[in-house]
Amino acid sequence: MTQAACQIRRAETADGPHLIDLIVGLAEYEKLEPPDEAACQRLLADAFGDSPKFEAWLAFMPGQTAPVGCAIVFHTYSTFLAKPSLYIEDIFVLPTHRKGGIGSALLKHVVTLARERDCGRVEWTALDWNVNAQRVYEDKLGARHMKEWYLYRMTQKEMNSYLDNVNISAP
Repeated sequence: MTQAACQIRRAETADGPHLIDLIVGLAEYEKLEPPDEAACQRLLADAFGDSPKFEAWLAFMPGQTAPVGCAIVFHTYSTFLAKPSLYIEDIFVLPTHRKGGIGSALLKHVVTLARERDCGRVEWTALDWNVNAQRVYEDKLGARHMKEWYLYRMTQKEMNSYLDNVNISAP
């Protein structure tokens, strides 16, 4: 199968159950807890509501009604470039359809979107154990591992703890 064999289109409301299935599949692949029912409902609202918080792009094989992969993206902004960046939150292809160019087709689609939107960057993260993906990104795409930048994260627990304990005095 070649990249041209799959078709990529933006997810629509009717695709919601398939999108959730792909996100659950990604969680399983990454050995993480999948979204619970409440999170699934938020995902659907955030994807297809009046003010979407992210874009979901789906890859379909000819003759199939269920997608075999997805890319989840959203815009950030680079103040240094004074341009938007397109951030890839997830790219996932079902295990039964891997090694056929679908992931590459999704990535190419996202990079094309970024260029069409005059983005200054496309950015994403890779898990430290996913060496195969790192090799593809660095060797085949020419992407750079940004060693000088560290990703930091606060979950709601840490945000609440910080806000509950920080001493902010008014000027």
